[in-house]
Amino acid sequence: MRSFENVDDQFARLTLGFPERTLDGILIGASVAVNGTCLTVTRLGEDGTSASFDLIVETLRATNLGGLKVGGEVNYERSARVGDEIGGHTVSGHVHCTAEIVEVVDTELNRKVVFEVSDKKLIKYVLPKGFISVDGCSLTVGEVDKEKGRFNVWLIPETLRVTVLGNKIVGGTVNIEIESQTQVIVDTIERYMAERGL
Repeated sequence: MRSFENVDDQFARLTLGFPERTLDGILIGASVAVNGTCLTVTRLGEDGTSASFDLIVETLRATNLGGLKVGGEVNYERSARVGDEIGGHTVSGHVHCTAEIVEVVDTELNRKVVFEVSDKKLIKYVLPKGFISVDGCSLTVGEVDKEKGRFNVWLIPETLRVTVLGNKIVGGTVNIEIESQTQVIVDTIERYMAERGL
């Protein structure tokens, strides 16, 4: 991160530096997911390797972006274009809540990370073997503890290499996006059962 200009408690401007050619063809008004949060490009640096984003009060409240530090790293992803190959899981960049990292267990070939969601009501949408977006990384859910509002994921070496998840430690926070189809199905089933008194 190049700069974080905190105008007041309801508005900030985030400026990020990107690898060479990452921003080729990007325009002001384009969307870029930063730690899984869909942001709009508001300025482009003359060097072609930086872009700025305005963060409003809701973004600062609902995500971990307000806690970023100059020099820190983030996950980023440009919007998919028509004709692009779509691999993995589709996410929208609309963060539902944050989660705290409560445990990290490293083994020889992977890392287990346990998260506790800030909004416990959302844990009903987190299903074992389903998927969830953590700081913009679409990951398969391992175990879920609904009572504690916790779930875990397993990270392979490649995920640790190409994302900032390898730098996260216990006590850190991440942005969480719940998978929208799962949310619709759970809500529909709950409504159906309530209407029938089940």
